[in-house]
Amino acid sequence: MLRVDGLTSGYGRIQALRGVSLEVRAGEIVALVGSNGAGKTTLLRAISGVQPIASGHIVFEGTAIERLAAHKRVAKGLGHVPEGRQIFAPLSVADHLRLGAYLRNDPSIGKDTERIYAIFPRLWERRRAAAGNLSGGEQQMLAIGRALMGRPRLLLLDEPSMGLAPILVDEIFGVILDLKAQGVTLLLVEQNAVAALAIADRGYVIETGSIVHAGSGQALLEDPRVRASYLGI
Repeated sequence: MLRVDGLTSGYGRIQALRGVSLEVRAGEIVALVGSNGAGKTTLLRAISGVQPIASGHIVFEGTAIERLAAHKRVAKGLGHVPEGRQIFAPLSVADHLRLGAYLRNDPSIGKDTERIYAIFPRLWERRRAAAGNLSGGEQQMLAIGRALMGRPRLLLLDEPSMGLAPILVDEIFGVILDLKAQGVTLLLVEQNAVAALAIADRGYVIETGSIVHAGSGQALLEDPRVRASYLGI
């Protein structure tokens, strides 16, 4: 579904990605793990089109998209839940979900909104509340729901458990597994590397902008180099 080849990107003189290559197959959960500053967020931003790249290729469902504007990548089936949620504080929950469907003009938007409320009942309860007044967990639910309103076939998830209580982390990971069961493919960046690899079909370890390990989620969990250097085990 997604192939990234030789991707380089940076911020001024700082090179954040150094020839990164990876692939995501349809129906998979693929985890991308690594230390802070390794390039995880930059890679997701480059794939979704909000971070410029210097070289390399991004191919989504057989089409090169590295030159497409971000909104055109959304139209092709890419969704991005950014690090830190990036909600608009004054807008209501309902407005955020409508915003997520801004490229669509079809009669099923209402049904999709109901689906989001079924996945996250708390959002239904808070649908008229300003997003800035939501808890961190509610904001994360909203960020995921907003992305799902674009009907993505591939969802990029950046640190969905950051700052959440353990019970909410379990809920978010349960939603990730449910989305996979519903046919959504996921590329997951997650600070809780053990939990991410435990649910991942495959994973990649990134270090200082380069992929240094790759394999099944289970194989990476059992790799002594990965356990010692990245999993704190």
